[in-house]
Amino acid sequence: MKRVHGEIQGERLRAQEEVFALVRRIPSGRVMSYGQISELMDARLSPRAVGWMLHRCPEGLPWQRVVNASGGCSTDRLPDFPKGLQRSLLEGEGIEFRADGTLDMETYRWWPGRGRDGG
Repeated sequence: MKRVHGEIQGERLRAQEEVFALVRRIPSGRVMSYGQISELMDARLSPRAVGWMLHRCPEGLPWQRVVNASGGCSTDRLPDFPKGLQRSLLEGEGIEFRADGTLDMETYRWWPGRGRDGG
């Protein structure tokens, strides 16, 4: 299947549910990147498209556990989103941020089925 930036022709709903299912599995205190989710979906969606799907996610989905590849909170760049909210939610789960505002992806990254809390 051809990778596209936003929509997947004929499969948008299925792709969205796949993104949401992966995000639901991320344990508290752990994160994934938009690119990881894209990779786990065989790159059928771009990392940016994954982010936009999460921007319109259902109530109760732990969207805050998805960060950019550098361990930063991309939501701070959204004009209609409260600055610092994602970081605050992650800190509430025990995640510590460095002075530059990023978290250590080596420490907090989660892969389904791999290592600590994977499964």
